[in-house]
Amino acid sequence: MDKPFLTEPLLDVRDIAKNFGGFQALGGVSLTVEPGEIVGLIGPNGSGKTTLINVISGLLTADGGAVRLGGHDVTNLPAYRRAALGINRTFQVPKPFHTLTVRENLEVAVPRDNQIVDLDAILHMLELENVAGRLAGELTSVQQKMLDLARALATRPRLLLVDELACGLNPAELEGVAARLMALAERDGLGLVVVEHLMPFIDKITHRVVVMNAGRAIFRGTLRDAAHDAQVVEVFLGSPEQAA
Repeated sequence: MDKPFLTEPLLDVRDIAKNFGGFQALGGVSLTVEPGEIVGLIGPNGSGKTTLINVISGLLTADGGAVRLGGHDVTNLPAYRRAALGINRTFQVPKPFHTLTVRENLEVAVPRDNQIVDLDAILHMLELENVAGRLAGELTSVQQKMLDLARALATRPRLLLVDELACGLNPAELEGVAARLMALAERDGLGLVVVEHLMPFIDKITHRVVVMNAGRAIFRGTLRDAAHDAQVVEVFLGSPEQAA
C-alpha cells in the first residue's frame, strides 16, 4: 500500500522550551521525524531527553514552541487527545495495570472506533502470548517492558516515543527488540523517537540521532558522524584538559 503523501514531517517539534521554576530544562529544542524513520535521542543524564518526550506526548505542557503531528498543531492538546491522534509512548519504568492480565492490559488500550486491532499478533510479536492470561504484576521486568510496548502498539500509533526500552535487556533480547522496532518502521511506516544510552543499540536501529546537552540540541546527523563531532565528544568524554 502506498504511504500517504505528507507535505510536512510526521512530527515537527519547533523551539520547545520548558522551565521548572527557575530551572530551564529545555531551551528551544527542535526535531523532525518522517514516517518510517527512527530518530535516536541521546545525551548525558539530565540533558532533557525525557522532558522532551514528556512534552511531545502531552504529559508536560511546553512553555514555548510548538508540536505538530502530520501538519496539525497539537501543542495545547492533552495527552489523551494526542494518543487518539496517533502519539503514544513507553516509559523508563513500565506502568501496567498490575491486577489485570496481560491481554486485559492491551484490551483497555484499544481505541473504541470499531477498527480491528490484532492483539494476538502484537502478543506474538513481543513474545507475550504464553503469558497473556497472567496478571501483569507477576511478570518479569523484561516482560513488563514488552507489555508496555504492546500497550502502546495496541493504540495504533503513527508516532511512538520509546524511553529507554533497551535498559536491562540481555544481548539476545536486545537483538529481538531492535528487529521488531525496525520492522514496525519499515513495514508499517511508524515513526519512532528512541531515547537510549546503549550506543550499539542506537547505532543498529536509527537513521539519525539528535544529541542533547543542558536542554539543547547540539548535534543532528548519524551516530557515526556524532562520534567525530568535537562538541559531542566533549559532552560525553570531557575536554582534553579535563581528561588529562
